[in-house]
Amino acid sequence: MADLDSRLHAFRPDLADVKLQGRVDAKKFVEGVAMEVIVPIATMHREALPNAMQTTQALLGERLVAFEIAGDWVWGQLKRDGYVGYIAKSAVSADLSNPTHRVSVPATFLYPLPDIKSQPPVSLPMNAQLEIVESDEKFSKLANDRYAFTKHLRPLNVTESDFVGVAEEFLHVPYYWGGKTSHGLDCSGLVQTALEACGVFSPRDTDMQEKQLGHNLLVNDLDGLRRGDLVFWKGHVGIMVDQKTLLHANGYHMMTVKEPLSEAVARIASVYGQVTGIRRF
Repeated sequence: MADLDSRLHAFRPDLADVKLQGRVDAKKFVEGVAMEVIVPIATMHREALPNAMQTTQALLGERLVAFEIAGDWVWGQLKRDGYVGYIAKSAVSADLSNPTHRVSVPATFLYPLPDIKSQPPVSLPMNAQLEIVESDEKFSKLANDRYAFTKHLRPLNVTESDFVGVAEEFLHVPYYWGGKTSHGLDCSGLVQTALEACGVFSPRDTDMQEKQLGHNLLVNDLDGLRRGDLVFWKGHVGIMVDQKTLLHANGYHMMTVKEPLSEAVARIASVYGQVTGIRRF
């Protein structure tokens, strides 16, 4: 049978995506059911346990295919990046909306009334998707009768032009394994979030990003870098802000920082080894 990446293919010994029939061994194959994230941020876990490792996050309006709904958990695959894992059943619904807009700032609020003083507001992250039914210059009304600040939204077909500028908006955000919001994010989550705001698909993890994003440059040419280049180590990635400065979410500072690339390379060598790849769009 094929050696498939379990992060991107839904299969277990007892259950698998019907599309994988003939490629993996499983006792049962199922079609899956379309579902949607209905909370601002849903944790995807490696196992069906509340304290299991967070592997990524799914955002409001994001679609997934559910292959199993058992107890408090849904085992499924995200539509955006294909990631597979377990999400709390309370965080998703089979009632699908028709998103029209996305959040275009690091964070914004949903209000119960078109009034910034109305309570309680709900915080939404960048790239959350909303179904807007009417708008004016100040507020946009959602299909669920909540309200968002109009200037913090963009139609789904309107994207940003500078992913580095988007990533810079997350400067000093705490480092958080598996995170991809202003509440906390990791190195590959920062890259994925910024690219998504620009309408560019990005896989979730650093090894996938190193293989699929942009085109490869010579690893030994660290003097010829430019804004937007991605620098990879085994298990880590950063974004060049200019020829000499790296922006990255990292566990050393426990937040997203800018620092001289030369300093980062010297320090990271003791943890991740030497630079393994440079990718340019």
